[in-house]
Amino acid sequence: MAGVVHIPWYATLFRNDRFAEALQDVAPIAIRYGASEVQIHQSRDDRYRFDHMCWFDSRAAWERFWESDEMIRFRARYSGWYQVPVLYVWQDVIARIEVEPQAETAAAPAPAASEEAAA
Repeated sequence: MAGVVHIPWYATLFRNDRFAEALQDVAPIAIRYGASEVQIHQSRDDRYRFDHMCWFDSRAAWERFWESDEMIRFRARYSGWYQVPVLYVWQDVIARIEVEPQAETAAAPAPAASEEAAA
């Protein structure tokens, strides 16, 4: 079953901006391992708190990504930049609704009174 993994990162003191950049750099790696979507959110209330989300079709694909050489190196390289342990959570996707943005259209002018009478 498809799922989304939430990875709660919490940056260490004075490293939130640099850690945000590092997370942005590592985000595309999940796509190479089969993720259909990746999002990383930074809290506005607590700038040290990040929620990294990856959507995968299977848990096995997720585990290949998380245990990949790239992610092992990422966690090792930045280990002093975030609090440990990092306890991710796999969640099954049971519903998803998406709204497509609509193109802006100019409002058509209202018909003139004489046009309404002719109809």
